[in-house]
Amino acid sequence: MFEKVLIANRGEISIRVARALREMGIGSVAVYSEIEREAPHVRAADEAFLLGPAIPAESYLNVEKILEIASTSGAEAIHPGYGFLAENAPFAKAVEKAKITWIGPPPKAIEAMGSKTEARKIMEKAGVPIVPGDTEPVDDVAAAKSKAKEIGYPIAVKAAGGGGGKGFRVAMEESELEDAFEGASREGEKFFSDPTVYLERYLEDPRHVEVQVLADAKGNVIHLGERDCSIQRRHQKLIEESPGPQVDEEMRERIGKIATDAAAAVGYRSAGTVEGLQVGDDYFFLEMNTRVQVEHCVTEMVTGFDIVREQVRIASGEKLSISQEEVELRGHAIECRINAEAAHKKFAPAPGAITTYREPAGPGVRVDSGVEAGSEVTPMYDPMVAKLIVWDADREQATTRMLRALGEYEIEGLKTLIPFHTALLQTEEWAKGDTCHDLLENKAWLKTLAFPKLEKRDDDAPELQTKDYTVEVSGRRFDVKVIGEAFAGAAIASGPSNGAGPAKRGERKKAAAGGGPDLLESPLQGNMWKVLVKEGDEVAEGQLICIIEAMKMENEITAHKAGTIAELPIKEGEAVTAGALLAVIKSE
Repeated sequence: MFEKVLIANRGEISIRVARALREMGIGSVAVYSEIEREAPHVRAADEAFLLGPAIPAESYLNVEKILEIASTSGAEAIHPGYGFLAENAPFAKAVEKAKITWIGPPPKAIEAMGSKTEARKIMEKAGVPIVPGDTEPVDDVAAAKSKAKEIGYPIAVKAAGGGGGKGFRVAMEESELEDAFEGASREGEKFFSDPTVYLERYLEDPRHVEVQVLADAKGNVIHLGERDCSIQRRHQKLIEESPGPQVDEEMRERIGKIATDAAAAVGYRSAGTVEGLQVGDDYFFLEMNTRVQVEHCVTEMVTGFDIVREQVRIASGEKLSISQEEVELRGHAIECRINAEAAHKKFAPAPGAITTYREPAGPGVRVDSGVEAGSEVTPMYDPMVAKLIVWDADREQATTRMLRALGEYEIEGLKTLIPFHTALLQTEEWAKGDTCHDLLENKAWLKTLAFPKLEKRDDDAPELQTKDYTVEVSGRRFDVKVIGEAFAGAAIASGPSNGAGPAKRGERKKAAAGGGPDLLESPLQGNMWKVLVKEGDEVAEGQLICIIEAMKMENEITAHKAGTIAELPIKEGEAVTAGALLAVIKSE
């Protein structure tokens, strides 16, 4: 078994892995960017090292620096968590080349499943049912239109290297195909360095059901049952549960075999997830995620099985600690993703500083988080604040427990999805086990989830001070406790800053709710990715004006009224703050 493992990630998954390592008696090494020096995941590990600037490409995606730290720290293995480099085959190869153990599947398996077109070919050859469509990429819009006529509308245009909802667009008819093709290709290039796309028949309102698999190097492959992840927005998951509300024992056995056959077909090793679409009694392979999933927690709650611990054991050469016959699903588990998003504003990212933070507790409640009071949820990374997971004897009781836990959760300083989760779990649609797709598209219902205006805080109220400090020596982080009063004018530790120094209460600019009938203002902070109009253009109400990238998501900003673009003070590539003027639209 390993003596020390480097965790090449951040946030709650880094803490999750560090906890598993501590229970196994293994030392842990954390890495962090410059704006996350005070992040909880840094303190959760036994050692911590600075990667570099906040930009992911210069920190959490910096392969050379991560390998350098692994060597310096004496780490024998690297756990990638999820996201960032977790499904990056070249990184896995580089780790193995550096004589460090990769806690994940073989690079060849990552490559096979990383390309969705190749994965479809492999699964089709292995006899695994796939969503109707094509296994070959399409080169341009003309080819896409020709192929779409063969497959039939509606069409899903998907990036070959996509995942997590990225690079996924839908064309309900031919007139929408060009925009869908360009959008999916653009996101594929941006997030996966591959603009290649392919086409599938878009299945309207299917259930998104995935199966957790585990495979060791001894040839043993098992599954741990399914998770239903049908509650999604923009093809990204919001609520997950296990077991699936529409999956019976016969289907569980059938889709479990599909999943283990899929894993065996690529010589899989480690933990992985086979995702599929359930339409009635039919089940189609969608893709395989070659890593631990965000929602692995619900499977752990119903099986009592530690998936991360098993990943480490498998990587060290040990065989699976459980057989298929020993897997038993007990009770029901639900996970709500507590994201920093405003559901009433089309789930717009809502980054900011957390001023008050208190997690729920009690029987059957688990919280996997990477924040605390004073933490900053930054636009640099994804908007997840925490994952709230509950377990109870059945789905109805688990829902009641989740509502109790959501009511106990206190997060102030930024908007989260807690009101959304609370409202949705009390609907008839949820009680019936529906996908709730119509609710998530219901703008009127979502607007009822707007947050009440907060009372203004006293800007002159004294700030809390701490006598705990951190220092860096040659890029390595150390915690230091100073006994005595802080010197006059000392900055108060309140989480990462943006380089302009810590902000006092009340100094943060509040996004304007309006600004006048002609003004189109940004509902969020981010980066101006694309501007689709120019000054002087005539636009219709609802027409796409620009696309703002924030927290790994593209946010389409549309015209709030019809008229002429009188002013357009925005440029592609520039930073945008919440409340900033995007355009002035004058009516005749």
